[in-house]
Amino acid sequence: MGQFVCPACAAVNRAPHDRDAGAAKCGRCGGKLFTGAPVAVTGAQLARHRDATQDAAVLVDVWAPWCGPCRTMGPQFEAAAARLEPKVRLLKLNADEEQAAAAELGVSGIPALILFRDGRIVARQSGAMRADQIVAWTTQALAQAPA
Repeated sequence: MGQFVCPACAAVNRAPHDRDAGAAKCGRCGGKLFTGAPVAVTGAQLARHRDATQDAAVLVDVWAPWCGPCRTMGPQFEAAAARLEPKVRLLKLNADEEQAAAAELGVSGIPALILFRDGRIVARQSGAMRADQIVAWTTQALAQAPA
């Protein structure tokens, strides 16, 4: 049984392994749990996704609107979401609006990708990447991470 946070209402939902999590809907609001697109989050929402997601990973893109490489990577991160969901939830954290959360994550350069499994950081990467690189990096990092 996987556990996911609804991007619309933040309710924690369970999805049986024998069903397609990509088609799952929220038990509270009825919204789709996965839309094939990254979810913009605050620091508190990031913590909820990180701590409540089970049997899946959470990939966070820490970015800022003034950052050229961040703006270049935005569409690539979105394309990667369509390929990685529902095994990986993709989130976007604006470092300008959420400075405390970015500092807590130890972000020193953006764009920064931080990959969580079971609430723990399993990999991090700085610098812009193409969608295929994001997918390959995420897949490799999850394969090498302790279960």
